[in-house]
Formats: sequence, structure tokens, C-alpha cells
Amino acid sequence: MSERCEQAIGPTSAGPYSTTEWDLLTGLPGRVIVAAAQPGPGRPDRGVRAGVAGLDAVAAGRAFDSDLVRAVVAAIYARHDDAPLSAARTDLVDVLAACRTVVRVLDRRADPADSAAYRQWVQSVAARVCGMASVALPGAGLAPVDRRFLDRLGAALGLR
Repeated sequence: MSERCEQAIGPTSAGPYSTTEWDLLTGLPGRVIVAAAQPGPGRPDRGVRAGVAGLDAVAAGRAFDSDLVRAVVAAIYARHDDAPLSAARTDLVDVLAACRTVVRVLDRRADPADSAAYRQWVQSVAARVCGMASVALPGAGLAPVDRRFLDRLGAALGLR
């Protein structure tokens, strides 16, 4: 395991992750934000507020009762990447495939409680971004396309 991963996770029950696995775990929340915020057919344009809501949801992971989630959040905030977030593959098919890969990694390496917490946290990030449409239009609720997105994401994360 790389020194960076050991420092990010520290002595937790989360287990050792390869650099590739760690990058996947720390990159998925950002990819989910971008995928959830993208306008499209039946999906309102959320603008900057949706991205900010997603970042707030990521930051909320600092309060989770999971060593893994807190370590991922710390690593996200400690990153000094020069590559823009949009450089990552963020179309829905790729994001869902990444979610399924994360689930396999977590099944092999993570404590079951940390695995569940991470998957629920990622889902909550997407829900916060999708919920921005109902904030802009009170009483509107989630658009059907957002419900489908959240359902597919939940299934890919093994939550449904």
C-alpha cells in the first residue's frame, strides 16, 4: 500500500487499499456530483448551487461514524490535483460502473459497517444535488428523471 493511502486512512478497520482503489474511492463522490448536476432531457439546469450542495454533502461526511468515510473526505480536501474534475468520466453509464467497482472493492477490503456508511454517503451526495431542483421550485419535488437516477445509483451501490 502506498504511504499516501496509509496516511489517509491511518490505523482503521477500513483495511489497505491500492492506489488505484483509493483513487476510485476518493474520486467517486465528485463524479457523482457532476453526473447528478448535469442538465439533460427532463432534468432541470441546477447551476452552481447544485455543485455547492454536493460539496456540502461531501463535507458532511466528516461527521459520519465511519473511519473510511472520514478518511475519504480528508483525502478529498487534502488533494492538490491539477486535473479538473470534469476530466473524469462522468456520464451515467461510467459512474454506475464505477459504483459497482467500488462495491466490489469494499466487499473485499472494508469492514461491513464502513462499506455501508460509504455507500449511503455517496447516495446522500447525489440526493442533495438532485434535491436542488425542488429548492428552486418549492413543492415541485424530485423530477422523474432524478428519481430514476437515484434509483439506478442506489442499485449500483448495492443499496436497493
